[in-house]
Amino acid sequence: MERVLARENIALARAAVGDRYVLEEMLRSGNVLGGEQSGHIIFLEDSPAGDGLLTASKIASLVSLHGKIESLVEGLKDYPQVIVNVKVRSKPPLETLPEVLPRLSRSPIRTWRQWPRPSFATSGTEQLARVMVEAEHESDVQRFSQSLANALRSTIGT
Repeated sequence: MERVLARENIALARAAVGDRYVLEEMLRSGNVLGGEQSGHIIFLEDSPAGDGLLTASKIASLVSLHGKIESLVEGLKDYPQVIVNVKVRSKPPLETLPEVLPRLSRSPIRTWRQWPRPSFATSGTEQLARVMVEAEHESDVQRFSQSLANALRSTIGT
């Protein structure tokens, strides 16, 4: 999606994970369309909340106007992606973890998005660090995500 948007000269803004943060970024930047990988999409001109029925009706409308959905996503390439949850005992800033940072800077992956999120996320009562890696090749995704996850486990894992 990022590459298709760039090719069309459409700016992309990133926000922290969560509808609340997506909406805050949309309001700050003046964007009217926002969403998350999970499928939550916000059409700010219609509603400040992600609404599945609204999204479905928008897509149905696009299909009725422009034909098959395949033509709407032409040029969009899916990349393999994984999120690895690592149970942690603490949540220090990433820049304070010397075992993790070199793995980020020495990555062999050049066409990728990756991050252990800049702030650790919690899930229910468990403290989790989430490592997300996306790349062109599945082998790179698996190798690099496990390398980062292992570094987190060895430094702050439970």
